Amino acid sequence: MTSTGIPVAGIHITDIEAAINWWREREPSPDGITACREVLALAEVYALMVYFHETECDEDTMPAPARDAWLAWYATMPDAPCIAICSTSQGDDLCKGCGRTFDEVQHWPVMSPAEKRATWRRITMEGSAWRFNRYAERALEDTAPKDPPA
Repeated sequence: MTSTGIPVAGIHITDIEAAINWWREREPSPDGITACREVLALAEVYALMVYFHETECDEDTMPAPARDAWLAWYATMPDAPCIAICSTSQGDDLCKGCGRTFDEVQHWPVMSPAEKRATWRRITMEGSAWRFNRYAERALEDTAPKDPPA
């Protein structure tokens, strides 16, 4: 457990894979064989996870080049799953709007990137929060391209 009472989170292998693919798109191989240093750093972690049948790696002990590459990808993700319908403020243990627990909502500002991604993974896998059904359009507003000012 962390000091916030939230279980220690690891970086899930699907996030490592997503970061690799993001870097491959961002810096494509010039010859179809070589890869940029970020892809190589992440691929080493990914390969070790596959070899050892691990689904998560520790954010704190991940090699610095891989962690930096992962954090660059992470910075492109929406920060909070909030859709401005917070039922935890009304006493619910689990928010109907975003799917986070009361503790996750309260401690979100101090959670590590891996803890936030673990929460995102859980609520996405559950898919029961209103952000995934009833008010999905609110969730899309955060990711829609903004029109330039006139």
